[in-house]
Amino acid sequence: MKLLIKNGRVVDPSQKLDEICDVLVADGKIAKVAKNITDKADETYDAAGKVVAPGFIDMHTHLREPGLEAKESIRTGTMAAAAGGITTIACMPRNLPFPLPSWSAVSKNGLRKKAM
Repeated sequence: MKLLIKNGRVVDPSQKLDEICDVLVADGKIAKVAKNITDKADETYDAAGKVVAPGFIDMHTHLREPGLEAKESIRTGTMAAAAGGITTIACMPRNLPFPLPSWSAVSKNGLRKKAM
């Protein structure tokens, strides 16, 4: 299957590219990036006024499982990320039970001074 994305602002820092052009995707892989691609495609999408870029990475994500799923779950957090163009996340430990001992336990054992 071929997908042709036309007239988008293609931004790819790895290629030092930031310009209006077309992207041809063949069998799920980028086949060509150029101006005015004329190859026949199964589907064509007009991306005028939109940005076409590699997937973004979110290095600070809180998915809140286990314990705080009412705020966000793995499912809702990853769905929101994908909808926003995020293809990779780094999940921070922000859940219940808290992954470290309580401050009082740390303080009792004298670890609080060392950590600070």
